[in-house]
Amino acid sequence: MGRSRYLRAVHPGPVGGLDPETPEALTECLNRVSEQIGRPAVLIAMDDLSAIAVSRVAPMLRERFRIPHQPDNLPARVADKAELSRLCARWDVPHPETVVPASGAEAAEAAWRLGLPVVAKWSRPWLLPSGADGLRSTTLVHTTVEARRLYERSAEAGSRLLLQRFLPAGPDTDWFFHGAFTRGGHPLLAGSGRKELSWPVRTGLTAVGRWLPDPAVEEAALRLAERLGYQGILDLDFRRDERGVFRLVDFNPRPGAQFRLFTDTAGLDVVQAMYLDLTGQRVPQPSGGAGRVFVAENYALLAAARGRSLPRRRPAADPAPPKPVPAAERGRAAERAQVEAAWFASDDLRPFLAMLAAFLGRGAAKGARVLRGVPAQGRRTARAVVRAPRQRGREEPGVTSAGAVSRPVPPEASAEPDELVTR
Repeated sequence: MGRSRYLRAVHPGPVGGLDPETPEALTECLNRVSEQIGRPAVLIAMDDLSAIAVSRVAPMLRERFRIPHQPDNLPARVADKAELSRLCARWDVPHPETVVPASGAEAAEAAWRLGLPVVAKWSRPWLLPSGADGLRSTTLVHTTVEARRLYERSAEAGSRLLLQRFLPAGPDTDWFFHGAFTRGGHPLLAGSGRKELSWPVRTGLTAVGRWLPDPAVEEAALRLAERLGYQGILDLDFRRDERGVFRLVDFNPRPGAQFRLFTDTAGLDVVQAMYLDLTGQRVPQPSGGAGRVFVAENYALLAAARGRSLPRRRPAADPAPPKPVPAAERGRAAERAQVEAAWFASDDLRPFLAMLAAFLGRGAAKGARVLRGVPAQGRRTARAVVRAPRQRGREEPGVTSAGAVSRPVPPEASAEPDELVTR
């Protein structure tokens, strides 16, 4: 993105990186940036860690930056998986059944009771140490021993472990919501969409998504934003369970990677709407846009290549049919469909070329590492190399809605008390 012709300047971040627990370095950095700009500027955080850090220093930056008002450390609260579970239970927003165990034995028992496999999440993933072996924000746990061992690394992870009931993935199960809100949780621009393809397959980032209105997703998201009094941009992830109920699985207090999907017919997106609101300008009433398609070219290619090899879990007996989006609405959306590419733009090619070079470079480096690890006389065909990740999948389990795979290692530390159970 730094290669875009439309980007005026790139400013270096805080020395030593971003740490929301010690925000002084961020304050000094932003003050320097403000001096270089020479006038007030709109400040929009683009990841969870930045959103949390900026909210903590916002009172010291009000004269220099236009920042969404987030009271009571709100970004940290909604990004905290345990706190999100409490909020969902309090305001009747469907959420996967969640347990916060108070010991390794409770972790093993909860994993068994929820039904293996279960999803393990760290409550505050931004505190995870970089480079820690086997510690990922989200992990799919297949045995009670794995659950116990993962819990025993709580001190190393820096936050509590949550165990959630696994919601199996399938066609039409993964949905998301984007919105820009002014004070009081009033929506400026909002919409729901469905993941058509993701990478890693069925588990990760949106590779292909479609703006598809769904009343259940939108009602749950708008109710949560209103109860929180949320101001700013948010990105929510939902998964439809076997009964057809949409359950909130993640809350990101910032724009999602596919935010440009939600662009109306006049070109207004959630970031532009937020800019207009923060600078005291009138935000136009959104007009159309449903049916647009977002494609992240590199991830879509990988997802399409691997999509047919998905492991499928047998659904529960006689599940209730999912609630479909009305056929008339689907038809109208399809007629209005426009494709929004993540990287390619005919008037700004350098970001796409940089992405392509990095993508091909990583693939070549990975292939070279694989070939170096096999004796010359026993080298396999390219087809076998492509299949290698599937073979490793037997040892390293996959993940649910957002995260990566891991194998727990022997215990290192104890944990925090408190148990939370929500449905």
